[in-house]
Amino acid sequence: PMRVPIADRPKRVDSRRGFGHFESDTVVGASPSKRCIDTQAERKSRKLFARFIPDKSALATARAEYDIYSRIPAPARIDRTWDNGTESSCHLLVDEALGMLTYYADPYSSWQRGTNENRNGRIRRYLPKGTSFDDLSDADLQAIVDEINDTPLKVLGWETPNEVWYRELGKVMSKTSHPETSVALTN
Repeated sequence: PMRVPIADRPKRVDSRRGFGHFESDTVVGASPSKRCIDTQAERKSRKLFARFIPDKSALATARAEYDIYSRIPAPARIDRTWDNGTESSCHLLVDEALGMLTYYADPYSSWQRGTNENRNGRIRRYLPKGTSFDDLSDADLQAIVDEINDTPLKVLGWETPNEVWYRELGKVMSKTSHPETSVALTN
């Protein structure tokens, strides 16, 4: 419902110069388990956020997205781009609760969400296809995510996703508070 195509996403998002634009996906574990990983990757910094979800249902995905994005300051979470999986069909719950926008990549065009696909590939180095997620804890997943986010990347001038994330987060947060009162301005 209310699917907005990637063609309607502002063109400035394509350049990766703007901060707070995310890509979303799901990493599926081995059957018969239904446990999955919800992944969110910020386009400029390449920072990865991930949560285990009990299954690939839309409600489980929306809960994980809300959990991830509600911890990120509003100026740093503008929009996200999903593929066309049914797990994103409750996106409006997150959109309305957090004031975000959701765009959808064209069918069979995973390259339109290349940052997220790359980050998922990095997760697969630790958890290859066919790996069950049942015996993994949230701490196990977070250790993988931390290592990915602390790995320098050539595309970032050998900075880590965390270094770029915190620098950019500092910039957007300084723009949203008045310098003399330090009171956050709201939209």
